[in-house]
Amino acid sequence: MMTLEFNVPNMACSACATTITNAVTSIDSTATVDADLKTKRVKIDTQQPEATVKEEIVAAGHTVT
Repeated sequence: MMTLEFNVPNMACSACATTITNAVTSIDSTATVDADLKTKRVKIDTQQPEATVKEEIVAAGHTVT
């Protein structure tokens, strides 16, 4: 398992955080997602490659920087 951290500048509310969590857990059911709405940062513990996780978050409608 590895820890990834992303900036998600358009994450504005708890629904956004839920969307991101659901997107990540759809590709890794064992992943843990910690979304901080104040800092716009998402910390993810996952077994999936970084590129795959980024693609899934973008596909869910969020920008990843």
